[in-house]
Amino acid sequence: MRILEKAVIPELPNPYFGKVRDNYDLPDGRRLIISSDRLSAFDRILCSVPYKGQVLTQVARFWFEATGDICPNHVLGYPDPNVVLGQRLEILPVEMVVRGYLAGTTGTSILTLYRKGQREMYGHRLPGGLRDNAALPTPIITPTSKAFDGGHDEPLTAAQIVAEGLLTQAQWDQVADYSLRLFARGQEMARERGLILVDTKYEFGLDRDGRILLADEIHTPDSSRYWIAEGYEAALASGTRPPSFDKDVIRAWVAERCDPYRDPVPEIPAEMIEKTSRVYTEAYERITGTPFVPDLSGETVLDRVRANLAPYFTA
Repeated sequence: MRILEKAVIPELPNPYFGKVRDNYDLPDGRRLIISSDRLSAFDRILCSVPYKGQVLTQVARFWFEATGDICPNHVLGYPDPNVVLGQRLEILPVEMVVRGYLAGTTGTSILTLYRKGQREMYGHRLPGGLRDNAALPTPIITPTSKAFDGGHDEPLTAAQIVAEGLLTQAQWDQVADYSLRLFARGQEMARERGLILVDTKYEFGLDRDGRILLADEIHTPDSSRYWIAEGYEAALASGTRPPSFDKDVIRAWVAERCDPYRDPVPEIPAEMIEKTSRVYTEAYERITGTPFVPDLSGETVLDRVRANLAPYFTA
């Protein structure tokens, strides 16, 4: 089981290690973003899942290439299956969450708020009488503050964002237009593959010239909710959760056995990690329509990544 737990490469400059991605800022304004196989939940790392980093990088690549005519993005190249070479951006402090269905499980999700009787949310008014997981009359943007350094995202409205100076009106108009058009493209292409793109999040940043570029990732299994279209209508009629890429099996297993925010995490069974790895690779194949081929070159994944990134070494 080939796993990239952490991409520590001393020859690369200016490291920053996030929950899942390990980053190195090059002197010329470019950034190397390495997707590890770490699985993060409950504000901690639970385990590492084989091929997860390659899947996320390559699914995002598929979507970046399929949407480049809608919105410019930060990608400059792919030196390795787990690595993006991108422009370093000033990340905008607003996360653009687009929702096409009345779904979600968190306290700030529109389904949770709707069940509580709330109809006004995120600057939108939803009609009454919607079923759980029903399609919204039209996709909506439910923006949140972009929390840095472990903070928590907070719900926002478009009016708040402009009034508080998080974005200018022109910036808001641009990212809102990009977000809805990206989501429409994503839903259209997902539909062709027997999938429903339910909701997703986008991050944008400014380049040196002040242009707005799409950053981070796009329409991956981690940043987006997908349902399997074939079982959706039956689930909607019965009031059950539509079938999906159930990558949260580890999260649910941990939550059943401890307080994941306070207690030590029990050892996660190898078969559960392997099952989650299969879910990610199956998601790749269903989303992209192509077989997943793991890159098995190099003695380890880290050895392969180091070899492919040697041209960027500075020490």
